[in-house]
Amino acid sequence: MSDSRPIGVFDSGVGGLTVLRAISERLPTESLVYFGDCARVPYGTKSPETVLRYSREAASYLLRRDIKMLVIACNTATAAALPSLSAELRIPVVGVVDPGALSAVRATKGRVGVIATEGTIRSNAYRDAIHRIDPSIEVIEAACPLFVPLAEEGWANTRVAREVAEVYLTPLLDAGIDTLVLGCTHYPILRATIKEVVGERVIIVDSAETTAEAVALRLHDSGEIAPEQERVCHFLVTDAADRFKRIAADFLEHQIEQLELVSVG
Repeated sequence: MSDSRPIGVFDSGVGGLTVLRAISERLPTESLVYFGDCARVPYGTKSPETVLRYSREAASYLLRRDIKMLVIACNTATAAALPSLSAELRIPVVGVVDPGALSAVRATKGRVGVIATEGTIRSNAYRDAIHRIDPSIEVIEAACPLFVPLAEEGWANTRVAREVAEVYLTPLLDAGIDTLVLGCTHYPILRATIKEVVGERVIIVDSAETTAEAVALRLHDSGEIAPEQERVCHFLVTDAADRFKRIAADFLEHQIEQLELVSVG
């Protein structure tokens, strides 16, 4: 049994492209529909109620594209909306928090740093997920709100990004973390800059890679892996289509052909 329908992926902007790329590399036959809510980015500063409403609207739009699985490629939206969407939808829903937490527990010697948006930190989503697996692990969290606009503007590898990263990450390094969770899907876009600051002794956990593994496992278990086919990647954005196309082409290392400007809400 197989299923050629696409996987739906949504995020507040360009950050979820890290998840899309990881899924593409892990599952090369799968078609994908990506929804970037660029008109309302960032989600991390919004209330949980607002993020849940935005997430429902994104999911509703993607369901019209006959997706077989929904991937919430946003940590803030995962924390605010995963339980509700999992209960409301008839297709599998995968978030990014639990896969990242599990990888952090497997990697750490006992002290995990988590960087994320204000909304994700406020929700305690990673702390709770890590402690469900191993309550003895110390979790040190820090909100890094400027990382999202730096990624959205294509400033990931600049001197400004390096200086911001040093301000955010130095307290975590001083606290002695041995593992760092990139708890926002925008942050892997800045991975090279973050790595320069934390050095080789700190293991970086990328929730995009771990989420792709969770998606693959779910599809293999259900027998819904797509057959050999010509994969199609369709991109939907709610605003800033030209900027999204430029940043996406740079990050994915190929031009975006199927891009559509849509309206929700």
